[in-house]
Amino acid sequence: MTGGMRRQVSKFAGQVLWIFLIMKIGALIPVKGFQGAKQRLSARLSPHERSELMKAMVHDVLAEVTRATGLHNTYVVTGSSEVVRWVSDWNVEVIREHDETGETDAVHFALDVMKAEGMDAALVLPGDIPLLRAGDVESVLQAAPAGSGVPFAVMVPSHDRMGTNALLLAPPDVLRLRFGHDSFRYHLHEAAARGAAVEVVENPRIALDIDEPADLQQLVRRLDGGRTRDRLAAMRDNGSNFFVDAG
Repeated sequence: MTGGMRRQVSKFAGQVLWIFLIMKIGALIPVKGFQGAKQRLSARLSPHERSELMKAMVHDVLAEVTRATGLHNTYVVTGSSEVVRWVSDWNVEVIREHDETGETDAVHFALDVMKAEGMDAALVLPGDIPLLRAGDVESVLQAAPAGSGVPFAVMVPSHDRMGTNALLLAPPDVLRLRFGHDSFRYHLHEAAARGAAVEVVENPRIALDIDEPADLQQLVRRLDGGRTRDRLAAMRDNGSNFFVDAG
């Protein structure tokens, strides 16, 4: 390792260590359910394929989040009994949403629980970003304003910059969130209105969430490991329409 690389690693480790020592940070992954998942892929994938793909993507996200440095706990918020059973094998805390009212309300509900449990900050990540690696999680933590004491939000936009694919919030309720179309611009305006410091992190792995067939095509080209790759390979071997149509 060169001296320059050594200094970069030391700086990175020190920043994550500062966050870990000063702030209790919990990761939050909302998972609506597996049945009926990814409706915008329904023209190319069967209901079973979409369900199994969603499970594989959430598996890969959880695997990377739970091995990242700097987090005190990982939470999954869901209203699905199937998801509750499925995540029981993971070292995560389940926040059970009893009224399934949509992603935004589920996240707000979970953030309130996390704050009540003593979390100083929350990292909100979707379950459909299977390119995510533990180092990407750590890079978002690293972007937090060190020692400022000022409420802040670190944001990672989606690849089309219409969505928000990662949000590090301190305190967890610093912003009123709104997921969906054009959420990234909304969250920037919301942070400014509330006087929160903002850092925007450009990360191509976090940026690729899987909603449309074009997203899935890009994923097939870029994915280099994990349960999602195995699931896609099985779909290809089984003659999935997605791969037949893609040529």
